[in-house]
Amino acid sequence: MQGKDEVGTYGARNLSGPVGKSGINDAGRGIVCECAGAGACPGGAARGTCFTQPGGYCFATVEEVLDDSGRLDLERTAGCLPPDESGFMQCKSSQVPHQHPKVIECCSEADMCNTRLQPQLPEPPPDVTEAPGLRPPTPASPTLLVAIALCVALLAFIAAFLLLFRRRRRGCKRPPSPPAAAHSADISSGSGSGLPLLVQRTVAKQIQMVESIGKGRYGEVWLARWRGEKVAVKVFFTTEEASWFRETEIYQTVLMRHENILGFIAADIKGTGSWTQMLLITDYHENGSLHDYLQTVVLDTHALLTMAYSIVSGLAHLHMDIFGTKGKPAIAHRDIKSKNILVKRNGQCAIADFGLAVRYVSERNEVDIAPNTRVGTRRYMAPEVLDEKLDVANFEAFKMADMYSLGLVLWEMCRRCATGDKAQHVDAYALPYHEHVPPDPSFEDMHAVVVARGVRPIIPARWLGSEPLAALAAAMAECWHANPPVRLTALRVKKTLAKFHNEPVAKLV
Repeated sequence: MQGKDEVGTYGARNLSGPVGKSGINDAGRGIVCECAGAGACPGGAARGTCFTQPGGYCFATVEEVLDDSGRLDLERTAGCLPPDESGFMQCKSSQVPHQHPKVIECCSEADMCNTRLQPQLPEPPPDVTEAPGLRPPTPASPTLLVAIALCVALLAFIAAFLLLFRRRRRGCKRPPSPPAAAHSADISSGSGSGLPLLVQRTVAKQIQMVESIGKGRYGEVWLARWRGEKVAVKVFFTTEEASWFRETEIYQTVLMRHENILGFIAADIKGTGSWTQMLLITDYHENGSLHDYLQTVVLDTHALLTMAYSIVSGLAHLHMDIFGTKGKPAIAHRDIKSKNILVKRNGQCAIADFGLAVRYVSERNEVDIAPNTRVGTRRYMAPEVLDEKLDVANFEAFKMADMYSLGLVLWEMCRRCATGDKAQHVDAYALPYHEHVPPDPSFEDMHAVVVARGVRPIIPARWLGSEPLAALAAAMAECWHANPPVRLTALRVKKTLAKFHNEPVAKLV
């Protein structure tokens, strides 16, 4: 059960979406390097180019290997190294003895600088021509023996340190990936499930964290850079693995992508043997959450309708069951609130945070509920949830609980819409039931107000004389009805708001 209303979710613009470039130039991309050899190129290509992180290195290495016939052969490999300590130590690895001779050279002065690197193996020592036993053995002095022993010990220490360092970097065991399609070739960003899974597993190494922009019960949200673009990285606490897994699973649902649902880029795990970070990488929206946005911005009727229509459009897409070979299951959010809705640059909104979402599996007529201890936000809980009477075997019950929460979000938005001849009437931002419960209400506080007393937010008289506020007021009153079957569906609310679509005062863009 949640203890507090958490800080809102953040996101970043879709890297290929309509919003356009973020304004970050190529100065932060590092340098371009030649890549060649097994495992050196992105995507497993045999030859091509790769990009380093800022401060990274290009490298070229030559190593003696055994070919298929058992003969020694020279193999050249080239690629990119990270700027951290591991990249620096790899550039120095030629100083450590190898079972097979190997030499590496690094550079960072210009693009493709490693194409000019020609590492050369050291010359082998001259052959000993004298037969053993012809020269009498010379007794070694004690000083020489001590020096040899110290050198061997030093080399063993260095080799052990490098081996331990490499194991610690690779020691994090990746949990199983969320369920995916049977054929990896069928998975692509075109299905709405973000990047291909094989690409997602390398994204964490390419992310550059910039600054923390929010904290909540699940973890922390960071503004980051990936391939020169701004993205949002949601870093989950280790205790919230179920939330990370569930949200990743929901985002990778086929046909999930929608302009009013937060754009998913990738999910990855990053760490060593001593710590682990579970990452969820999404679009970044600089306006932040609807909760934060409404505290400082006054809406006109056009902006209000644009936001409301986009939110209900995203929710209608979630609730919709699309049938077909690659259909989309119906999904209920279970934590709709203004902190989980992001404001995009074009004035529309996007729904985020699917850690509690449930899916309806129509083939088996059952509700897929993740084993997650989180139960949502108490202030936005529907009466049947507070009264513990929600039928968890009935998927429609979860959808109707979402509609109750949507009604409260619409109420928050309408308070910040100015009305009157000179748009002089507007209310200060407030959370639902702010006058009846404390800032961090308990389960019992909300039950006493919403269930026992049947209280609902007050609809001011000024709304009823102004469109589209009057239509929204009527819709929200039906959405928060005490009887779930009476509540409007997301599609019904969308059609109601669409009536204002062609009116000049409320035209959507």
